[in-house]
Amino acid sequence: MEKSGSPKGRSTRAAKAAGPEAEAPKLPPREAAVQALMRLAAEQPWNDIELGDIAREADLSLAEMRDLFPSKGAVLGGLSRLIDRTVLEGDTSDLADEPARERLFDVLMRRLDAMTPYKPALRRISYALRGDPLAMIALNGVALNSHRYMLAAAGIDTEGPLGRLKLQGTVIAFSRVVETWLDDDDPSLARTMARLDREIRNGERVMERAEDLRRLSAPLRALGRSFLERRPRRSTRDARNEDDGNPLGGDPAAAI
Repeated sequence: MEKSGSPKGRSTRAAKAAGPEAEAPKLPPREAAVQALMRLAAEQPWNDIELGDIAREADLSLAEMRDLFPSKGAVLGGLSRLIDRTVLEGDTSDLADEPARERLFDVLMRRLDAMTPYKPALRRISYALRGDPLAMIALNGVALNSHRYMLAAAGIDTEGPLGRLKLQGTVIAFSRVVETWLDDDDPSLARTMARLDREIRNGERVMERAEDLRRLSAPLRALGRSFLERRPRRSTRDARNEDDGNPLGGDPAAAI
């Protein structure tokens, strides 16, 4: 039960007293929950935020909240999808003739721009989850899904063994860039951009070595395929998305 003297109670009564014209446009429920979590996380420790707090801040019932997200971590995962949409809705046609390095740099800087309104909250959340290995694994799953689309926006393929290496490498590189970005209060983001450029160049060198290794190992892989084709197959497995088979509702962030 909310206390009548709480800041939330006062702000709600003030908004009602001011009339409907003073109220902000109502967000879709999923986005309202995400924005509510970000407002709370910017002001208080991550571990102090409960599902009920998010529901109240978003003006949702717990029943509505349960239909939207299985956990607080899943709400955080919802932010990643909002950021994805913001980046993907941008026009990248002017990058078509640029080298892959420049295209990726631009897309990832756009992602940081989209994250900027949430920087205070993300700084607090990052520090809170840094020592939690299970949360890091869950966040990696969220990031893989997001960066698959970031690489697609940059015109970089992610299929096959080398594609998966590019994808995971981009996730790791961007997480390092975000560490710099969270502590970079310079409006020009000079340190952040220098770190991003360095990470992309390092990634290019890793991919060049991986491609060389793949070419050299091609005969061995062909021999292995030939051997496997001669063996009877006992079972087949359907291709699955990273989200499939997750006991927490198909959202890797639900484990946070």
